[in-house]
Amino acid sequence: MNPDTGPIVSWVFESRLAGHSVARITRALNDVGIACPSAADRVSNPHRSGEAWIVRTVQEILANPVYTGRMVWNRVHTVRVLVDPDNPGLGERELVRWNSPEDWVISEHVVHPALVPEADFVAVQGLHVVREDARHEYALTGLLHCLICDRAFEGHWVHNTAGYRCRHGHTSARDADPNRPKNSYLPEKAILAKLPLLYTRLTATSPTAAPSSRDATASASGHPVPLNPWKVIDCLRQHGLVLRYDSRTRTLETGNGQPVRVNV
Repeated sequence: MNPDTGPIVSWVFESRLAGHSVARITRALNDVGIACPSAADRVSNPHRSGEAWIVRTVQEILANPVYTGRMVWNRVHTVRVLVDPDNPGLGERELVRWNSPEDWVISEHVVHPALVPEADFVAVQGLHVVREDARHEYALTGLLHCLICDRAFEGHWVHNTAGYRCRHGHTSARDADPNRPKNSYLPEKAILAKLPLLYTRLTATSPTAAPSSRDATASASGHPVPLNPWKVIDCLRQHGLVLRYDSRTRTLETGNGQPVRVNV
């Protein structure tokens, strides 16, 4: 066992079993200044910044059976891709890709000292499975952007309903910058309720974005209006349009160069 990193790995598992979230564990490691794996071993991680722990690194530790004393093979594979697809003359570079856990090869017997009891490792995987099963569908994935920072909103399930949030680049691995804008939150049902009206105004300025007659009814302006929000979503995707939300004015606008605002 590495005398420097071994206790850290054990602590990560103990903290997870104690009920702490992966994000909280990550913040704690950064707060006390413990070097992340890519900083501790630059030779093996030249492609990583080595600046700080990230949530993904902690997740990888918690999912790695090597800490139970077993050997693990075939966790990753290397692929070659063009440096610039538009300029093949620049040659190729290697990228490391993760294989599915089902493809890993794990030794039958313990071959080195364990950092984590096997029962604890299995228990942690159970926590992970619960989280994976809790994934939800978000109708507006990729369509909703923040007008303040231009980032895409992320799905955020809260109070048993779908919603979206933008943290303006903040990561759970670090404490929030007190000077950054406040998080933006939007319940999905509030957006869906406004989509037909938003689309009515959009087609008034951009008739080519109108859906086919079988998917719409005529509005007072003579332009087709989708029968329901799902038709609006299909049309937005079809025409490459996005919705931008300004939390300061609580309004949505389309990204077609002609703002169409609807209060949310």
